[in-house]
Amino acid sequence: MNRKLFSLALALVGITTSNLSALETKSLMGVVNFTSCLTESKYGKLEQQNLENMRKQMSSIMEETEKELKDIASKLQDQEYLDGLSPKAEEEMKMKYQALNEDLARYQNQYYQVLNHANYQIIQKLSTSIAKASEKIAKDKNLSYVINKDACFYFKPDLEITAQVISEMDKNFEVDQKSKKVSENEAIENPLTDMKEAAK
Repeated sequence: MNRKLFSLALALVGITTSNLSALETKSLMGVVNFTSCLTESKYGKLEQQNLENMRKQMSSIMEETEKELKDIASKLQDQEYLDGLSPKAEEEMKMKYQALNEDLARYQNQYYQVLNHANYQIIQKLSTSIAKASEKIAKDKNLSYVINKDACFYFKPDLEITAQVISEMDKNFEVDQKSKKVSENEAIENPLTDMKEAAK
């Protein structure tokens, strides 16, 4: 009889421990959607705007070069126009056309490299910002760890803390903006100056 009671007690303890472990696991984990933090937070929106501004500026430089190339190409195909030029002027125009072609190829290559680098910088900056906000939320909610939603195949909806993390990120953004650590003019590093110098 005592042996049966002991076995029953052990079983009850096992069930209770299992339930407590499940509750503990539930209360110790938080899940954050990185993409939502990027698209919805003030930090993310600023970085995306900076990236778009840079993309437009770089595109503008390439468009100017393409326009100049088309203009020279049309002149080189106009025999009447060429007849009015000296041999030296015609040769200089052909050399300029070749140089512009090389510049455009370099700009296009640089354009993709810069955008890739800028995207990497954005991920790094946002990761730091999300980590800082997640740490604050984790302390407030007594969480042991916070993971990226992309790392989960499934999680219970009540584990998601994305909204709280974005709210905390926005608070940090306001503080950084007041202390001038961030601004609309603070963009990703980019070699626009080099491109503009090369375009002259």
